[in-house]
Amino acid sequence: MNELLQNISEKLQKGKMPEVVALTEQAVSEGLDASDILNGLLDGMGVIGEKFKRNEVFVPEVLIAARAMNAGLDVIKPLLEEQGIEPVGKVIIGTVKGDLHDIGKNLVRMMMVGAGLEVIDLGVDVSPEKYIAAVEENNPDIIAMSALLTTTMPNMKAVIDALEEKGLRDKVKVMIGGAPVTDNFAEEIGADRYTVDAASAAEVAKELILN
Repeated sequence: MNELLQNISEKLQKGKMPEVVALTEQAVSEGLDASDILNGLLDGMGVIGEKFKRNEVFVPEVLIAARAMNAGLDVIKPLLEEQGIEPVGKVIIGTVKGDLHDIGKNLVRMMMVGAGLEVIDLGVDVSPEKYIAAVEENNPDIIAMSALLTTTMPNMKAVIDALEEKGLRDKVKVMIGGAPVTDNFAEEIGADRYTVDAASAAEVAKELILN
């Protein structure tokens, strides 16, 4: 990786948003390829993801790194579109009906964007109908659902049942997560994968799409 891209990655890891923007703009003006600049940003976020998994950084550091990454992405977005560079895949994410928790979901979204995925965030308290409408409209590879309350976990199954009913279940992979959620529960309701944290969720999502 060239020195400028290395620098972008390092500043991103420190959450230095203004520096990331300035360096990204510099990379563009020096004629670096948009996909190489993207890789510099994703590299920085990947390092943060690994550190997060090892408990070497925590939620606040991840959030400021993600903010810096998004600011850098905004600079190169028009170039990526011009070059026709497609995201790795598309994910619809949301916290299920009755549940208003969004920190975990937001972290997963940021990690997934950091892994090169396009993420459509439906927010919190998302009904099965809203998930279905989003699947029909966006044709995603994955639906990712979060629940932080044991009382809202059954609503994950309600979404999977709705997908079955509409004949959409085979078209998408279903990932679930959240503090009370387990592997056993994922198996019980027919989800494809459960992941324990945001960094693993991004890795698993890529794995599901690419394999």
